[in-house]
Amino acid sequence: MAEQPDVRKLDARSLRGLAHPLRMELLNALRRHGPATASMLAERLGESSGATSYHLRQLAAHGFIKDAPEQGKGRERWWQAADKGITLDAELSQSTDPQVRGAADLLLQELVNQRNRELATWLATRDRWSPRWTDHSTDLSDWTLRLTPEQAHELIDRLHELLNSYRASEAPEDDPEAEQVRLHTHLFPIESDRRSTQ
Repeated sequence: MAEQPDVRKLDARSLRGLAHPLRMELLNALRRHGPATASMLAERLGESSGATSYHLRQLAAHGFIKDAPEQGKGRERWWQAADKGITLDAELSQSTDPQVRGAADLLLQELVNQRNRELATWLATRDRWSPRWTDHSTDLSDWTLRLTPEQAHELIDRLHELLNSYRASEAPEDDPEAEQVRLHTHLFPIESDRRSTQ
């Protein structure tokens, strides 16, 4: 797999620490929107500040987030994401430990839910964006290819290399036309008539 900068590889312990829907939402919010307090995140996510405080501390204990002391002068603690993403080793989702396998399943399902929510939000709010953005996004294309597992691995590697090349030449923060964008990729085998009759 092509190396991705600032991406944390999960182990069994950190996987169990992250595999909770609210923790994943909190981490996602800090990555997308920058440093925040428990109160700010509670308001953004429609949760109680007690719940966000507790789960932020759990994320910090597992190294997913850290203090952002330069953000605030008040008494409330500010948090920021410790890295830009995570990667899950396939071995964890096939672990013989049912707790690890269950945590991996929960994490993957919640990632799918997050991506569906992001896409649904974009579709519901796309009229707020300029035609230049709506004309150059909303790529809902899908492809069906016939590949071996090795070819699938190669394709994923090549996609990651291409995406990392864009990361290396991201638009500067002060570019008024630049926005954060999200790009989802999914590659998975599907049942075919030939396979189902074997």
